Amino acid sequence: MAYWLFKTEPDTFSIDTLKQQKVSPWEGVRNYQARNMLRDEIKCGDQVMIYHSSCKDIGVVGIANVVKEAYPDHFQFEPTSAYFDPKATCEKPPWVMVDIEYQQHLRLVSLARMKKTAELAEMPLVKRGNRLSVMPVTVAQWQQILAMTGQF
Repeated sequence: MAYWLFKTEPDTFSIDTLKQQKVSPWEGVRNYQARNMLRDEIKCGDQVMIYHSSCKDIGVVGIANVVKEAYPDHFQFEPTSAYFDPKATCEKPPWVMVDIEYQQHLRLVSLARMKKTAELAEMPLVKRGNRLSVMPVTVAQWQQILAMTGQF
């Protein structure tokens, strides 16, 4: 099992939305590095921290579980979708998504607090210039963030 952090804007898709839907595709990833992680590394049973960005309360807010490995993101074929890719073909679709299942809400662990935590200094999220929507999390980082919630 591996650990990941998925970033989302809560006005588009939030941990509350995931809880309501129970299982949801993680679609719309349009960065090749993030796509490669979805396609090649993320497996069923992996754990995901849901991170809210571009909002008032930025930070880790919940946990999900990967329940379906990478498959073509159907939005790349839909001309009316914001995720439409006119170069995408059914024979060789460039974009993939995975399905995740809601596990639980967490007490917010803010980005500001994570940046001040020495144990998280090497986490891609807290380093300058990292804008990936999907990123790996080490076991130690995962445990540190969970400890910071005060729930575990």
